Amino acid sequence: MVERSAVNMKCDWHLCKNELSGRRRRFCSARCKEKFYVNKRRKELKRQAVTYKGGQCILCGYDKCVDALVFHHAGGKEFGIAHKGHTRSWQAVRSELDSCVLVCQNCHSEIHANLHSMQLPRVIAVEKSDEFRKTCGLSGHGNPEPSLAKSQV
Repeated sequence: MVERSAVNMKCDWHLCKNELSGRRRRFCSARCKEKFYVNKRRKELKRQAVTYKGGQCILCGYDKCVDALVFHHAGGKEFGIAHKGHTRSWQAVRSELDSCVLVCQNCHSEIHANLHSMQLPRVIAVEKSDEFRKTCGLSGHGNPEPSLAKSQV
């Protein structure tokens, strides 16, 4: 542990400006300590998620700052990765990331402004088509209408 001078001992939670008192060494309260470690966990999950999705924007290749990369839900959205401040397990985050694409903030804004014709990655498109077949009660990869089957064309 790093020794801190007694003159300038402030809480380690970056949004807290309180001075430490008594036997406190890093945080002024249990609440600040919890916020510090939750924030640390979220940043680690974001780093893992960015690495999992390739580490760069799929449209322009930007990879300089992790904070400037976001996840665009290309398919159905089960939950926002940091929705309402909840920190989720890596397994839950990874399953949600499978329906997302990694883009930088600029490209994400352009996607929502319809400046990019966003095509679903092949893996997501295949998963969605399988879900469609199951929902419609279709079997195999054939055409649902027998009149249009390949043997009859």
